[in-house]
Amino acid sequence: MALLPWIIGAVVVVVILLFIGLWAFNYRKVGPNQVLVISGRTSKVTERDGTQRTVGYRLQVGGGTFVMPLVETVDTLPLEVFSISVRCPEALTAQGVMIAAEAFGQVKAASDATLLPRAVENFLSKGAAGITSVAQEVLEGHMRAALGTMSVEEIYTDRDTFAARVRQAAGEDFERLGLELLSFALKDISDAQGYLASLGARRIAEVKRDATLAQAETERDAAIQASEYRKQGDIARLQAEAELAKATRDFEMQRADFQSSVNTKRAAADVAYDLERAKLSEALKRQEYAVRLAEKELAARVEEQEIVRREKELEATVKRPAEAMHYQAKLEAETDAYQKELEAKGKAAGIRLYGTAEAEAITARGKAEADAMQRKAEAWKQYTDAGLAEMVIQQLPELARAVSEPLAKVDKIVMVGDANGASKLTGQVGSVLAQLPEVVESLTGIKLAELVKRGEKGEKKDA
Repeated sequence: MALLPWIIGAVVVVVILLFIGLWAFNYRKVGPNQVLVISGRTSKVTERDGTQRTVGYRLQVGGGTFVMPLVETVDTLPLEVFSISVRCPEALTAQGVMIAAEAFGQVKAASDATLLPRAVENFLSKGAAGITSVAQEVLEGHMRAALGTMSVEEIYTDRDTFAARVRQAAGEDFERLGLELLSFALKDISDAQGYLASLGARRIAEVKRDATLAQAETERDAAIQASEYRKQGDIARLQAEAELAKATRDFEMQRADFQSSVNTKRAAADVAYDLERAKLSEALKRQEYAVRLAEKELAARVEEQEIVRREKELEATVKRPAEAMHYQAKLEAETDAYQKELEAKGKAAGIRLYGTAEAEAITARGKAEADAMQRKAEAWKQYTDAGLAEMVIQQLPELARAVSEPLAKVDKIVMVGDANGASKLTGQVGSVLAQLPEVVESLTGIKLAELVKRGEKGEKKDA
């Protein structure tokens, strides 16, 4: 456990060293005469007309930059000046004279930020050899074209004009290639027919002829000839300037036409782009509206389904149980009513039967009692007071039982008051029984006390 912090520290140091090593290994540097071309990620480059386009690389002129491992690759393109020699062994001049011309020039990949991407795209894999080869072929073609527009004398005497024409004609091609023509000069011209030697011989003959004339005549002719030559030189110069101006005008007009065509196509492309963008925007809005409408319709369907589900849930949880309970209550009520009806019918039938039996029993009992009463009446006629007293006394227990019968049906009696409640209750029962002779007297007219006294007197007499 004590070594754990050291191990963690060592791992962190190793990771940091690996990161620094990876960064150092992928940090690429070049000198000021080279450009790094890092391919793998997109960037934007600006054209000469100010428009931008997206490319799959980025450029670093001199210095260094970090290259993402496994994502970007690196190449270099030289920016040095390359000297090239241009030879035209057989070229026709404006006069149809076949001459040989040799020139030299210096070219390089353009350092301008708007032209460098073109050089990279055209010469990255070819390198310096490709740059010199293409530049040599382009200059040779324009050199032949310039030789065909000038005479041998103009080419020989006005080499700067010739070089300027070649530079001007080749400049547009070099710009498209991403190259830069630093200098161009005519080195030598020659011919195989002796045209240039004849020009020199004629001049030598004229000089010798003039030398044989008189001094005055030589001076006069020299002055006249010099003036004529100057005039011819001026005319030639003016003609050359006129031709140059004409060529410049034609070039500018052609370039203006090209630019106008480019602008027209660009404007048409912009209008088409705006139109297509508007169409796409309209289509996108339509799709958005359709999606919103579909969402609303789906929400409405979901809400309808939720309502149906709730109705079914209410029907299953409330309505159906309520109907079941209602139906059950109805069945129970009908069953109860039917049962009660049956019970009522049974009771009615029982009551009818009981009433019939009771009526027959009462009738029979009445007849029997009537017979008994009749017999009793006949017997009572024969009874003495002792017999009547005996009958009344025999009925006294029944009367006492009838008086005390309500108390026998009471399950529990709660006495409130003093502790003599029980004696009072029995006393009340006794007072009720003591009133029986009076009740019997009021009902039958028989005085029990007199009957008892009479009976005691009779017993004494008998004794």
